[in-house]
Amino acid sequence: MPGTNLTREEAQQRARLLKVDSYAIDLDLSGAQEGGTFPSTTVVRFDCAEEGASTFIDLVAPTVHEVVLNGTSLDPAEVFEDSRIALPSLAAGHNELKVVATCAYTNSGEGLHRFVDPVDKQAYLYTQFEVPDARRVFASFEQPDLKASFRFTVKAPAGWTVISNSPAPEPVDGVWAFEPTPRISSYITALIAGPYHSVHSTWDADGRSVPLGIYCRPSLAEYLDADAIFEVTRQGFDWFQEKFDFPYPFAKYDQLFVPEFNAGAMENAGAVTIRDQYVFRSKVTDAAYETRAETILHELAHMWFGDLVTMEWWNDLWLNESFATYTSIACQAAAPGSRWPHSWTTFANSMKTWAYRQDQLPSTHPIMAEIRDLDDVLVNFDGITYAKGASVLKQLVAYVGEDEFFRGVQTYFKRHRWGNTRLTDLLGALEETSGRDLKAWSTAWLETAGINVLRPQIELDGSGAIASLHVRQEAPALPAGAKGEAVLRPHRIAIGTYDVQDGSLVRTDRIELDVDGELTEVPQLTGRPRPAVILLNDDDLSYAKVRLDPDSLSAVTRHIGDFTDSLPRALSWASTWDMTRDGELATRDYLDLVLHGIGKESDIGVVQSLHRQVKLALDLYADPAWRQTGLARWTEATLERLRAAEAGSDHQLAWARAFMATARTDEQLDLLSGLLDGSEEIPGLVVDDELRWALLERLAATGRADDKAIDAELARDATSAGERHAATARAARPTAEAKAEAWRSVVESDALPNAMQEAVIGGFVQTDQRELLAPYAPKYFEVVKGVWESRSHEMAQQIAIGLYPTLLVSQETLDATDAWLASAEPSAALRRLVVESRAGIERALRAQAADAARSA
Repeated sequence: MPGTNLTREEAQQRARLLKVDSYAIDLDLSGAQEGGTFPSTTVVRFDCAEEGASTFIDLVAPTVHEVVLNGTSLDPAEVFEDSRIALPSLAAGHNELKVVATCAYTNSGEGLHRFVDPVDKQAYLYTQFEVPDARRVFASFEQPDLKASFRFTVKAPAGWTVISNSPAPEPVDGVWAFEPTPRISSYITALIAGPYHSVHSTWDADGRSVPLGIYCRPSLAEYLDADAIFEVTRQGFDWFQEKFDFPYPFAKYDQLFVPEFNAGAMENAGAVTIRDQYVFRSKVTDAAYETRAETILHELAHMWFGDLVTMEWWNDLWLNESFATYTSIACQAAAPGSRWPHSWTTFANSMKTWAYRQDQLPSTHPIMAEIRDLDDVLVNFDGITYAKGASVLKQLVAYVGEDEFFRGVQTYFKRHRWGNTRLTDLLGALEETSGRDLKAWSTAWLETAGINVLRPQIELDGSGAIASLHVRQEAPALPAGAKGEAVLRPHRIAIGTYDVQDGSLVRTDRIELDVDGELTEVPQLTGRPRPAVILLNDDDLSYAKVRLDPDSLSAVTRHIGDFTDSLPRALSWASTWDMTRDGELATRDYLDLVLHGIGKESDIGVVQSLHRQVKLALDLYADPAWRQTGLARWTEATLERLRAAEAGSDHQLAWARAFMATARTDEQLDLLSGLLDGSEEIPGLVVDDELRWALLERLAATGRADDKAIDAELARDATSAGERHAATARAARPTAEAKAEAWRSVVESDALPNAMQEAVIGGFVQTDQRELLAPYAPKYFEVVKGVWESRSHEMAQQIAIGLYPTLLVSQETLDATDAWLASAEPSAALRRLVVESRAGIERALRAQAADAARSA
């Protein structure tokens, strides 16, 4: 039985048979405050290519009451099964289908999610339909290439606002009748309903005014910095309008900050939903604002690439996401007035490290992945789809030229507007504008898996000058279990040379060239004095792991904080971090490098990444016999940096959070307690709501805060955020009883909503509680398959990833995983997630061995 799955072959067959004209969808949400279910009526009009043919429409619903096809009633008991309604004996040409059903609100962030705000006790609704969840709200042909016009009519409680893809009409007797949308895919339709707070403005250019709206719950309204959000949005409109040379394709643009959202945001046409943690309740660093801006621009770019022109099938999901990622970063870097002109530094330091990590897992796959069915795509929202794809697009832009790239994009939009495309459609347009043959490039970069390594190969003459310099390209074997073979690829890179001048590490030359094959000569540097640092892939044009030669590594170790520009610093940090993950650099040496150079690192996003990476290295990659020594050294350093940081600065806040994450001695924990109760003060550090919870969660995890303290803090912050933090703190307590209760609430019950389940898992897994967690490793393997088969995808994935015994780095964990993989017969999607987690154990064991060898 297909269950809720859909294969590509089924989608292709249905697309050959049908052309969908329109949907008329009537929803009665008047009982949303009480929850449960809601009435849904769908009338869909479509053409069929064959007289008497049969197909099906998708619906996930507790009950189907009525199915009427071309005026003939069909028995729901006969035609509705397994999330599909069979449609027999279709007429050639026009057909009309009516489906009356009872659908269900969800608490998983899929379909129509319902949330009750503990502050005002009001219900708030929003839809999340990507990949296949419009069918949880109305009957639909749930695949991206069956576009149609959608007309929503919604009955809602008095005093509510209803937002959809079309501009909001004036309600009549609580009924909101929206105008039909343009032809779009079902997964980007949207409904958001509730007593939302809103702020409105416009984007005006070239004689056109586009209405802009920002929405959030009233309990967050005091924190909503609408002017800053509108500013970024308008910068995006200006920049994309110029680069794309195609008018914004929808009638308005709303951004809705919604609760308990699983992703960062979703590109619903004209009605983008965004996780409301981006409405900052407390002080955050500028890196958080930069990340939010990138999210805003990413979703705005989707209005053209993804919504106006949509992939035919999910194997081109990468192109949607990679294009939006690349153009959002490019906009931040180049848009007039942008606060983040160094956004490519952030990209190199965060997005690309995500891609490198993903690309070295057994589940690595070509950027253009083979998506056989919906189960495949649901686990394919990964670092390859987003970050590697965006990196390769950046390489493509360098290869064809930026102007030629965007001229090709403009041709693509005009040629395929409101339609569906394949990768070849975009590449064909780029070939026209650039004159380049991209077939070989596409084969090498998009249809193969794995990552290349670039190393400088240097020979010096007797005087110390460069006798020869080559770039050696390696194609490490793909991880065991990965499909395909490693390949060498063509790279367009820059090589930077750096020397110390007046205490700074300054670029003295830049050479741009094509690297192809195993060995590429760089004759431009022959005969020159050896520079302090030779940095391959300077400016981060290509996608490859880069290694430093021994002399460059030595210079970087001494002077990494002395680079005058942030990007080469980020590239050097990324290279040394990757060496640590690969066991080429011992964790203790990485810690030395960070402690030596981080004090001069000005980019707050890089600083925070280094904080996370050091903690991860100490928790997983350090020799267990040395780990406590390393953690003590790091914690003492974070406190020293915290006290030395400029009062009220982003760096002070970042160091405060780093210190709180690992505080361990009685004296350190006393300081946390004092900051929480006000008896201690660090000048300039504001202990606001979020920082208070960070303090309390660490105190709870170390046994210094009990249920009474957690209850008192929740009474003080009786919000949804407070409820999540309290759940994390309770699960973090270092007692067998706390762990058992957290496990029961997540695994043995399905009552928790998505955000609360995530919060409990986050508290349950504490890096300094390995002994308490050890009994749950066998329990995980006992239950994970059943959880996967009985929960929705989002809820099951949280558990499958979050409760895997990642901290129990041992051969025993590998053996237990292998035994389960051999006997459990998991689905392909679940197998992939577990195999990825297993690979983390293998990597940690190798890194621990390398760190232990360093002390021998």
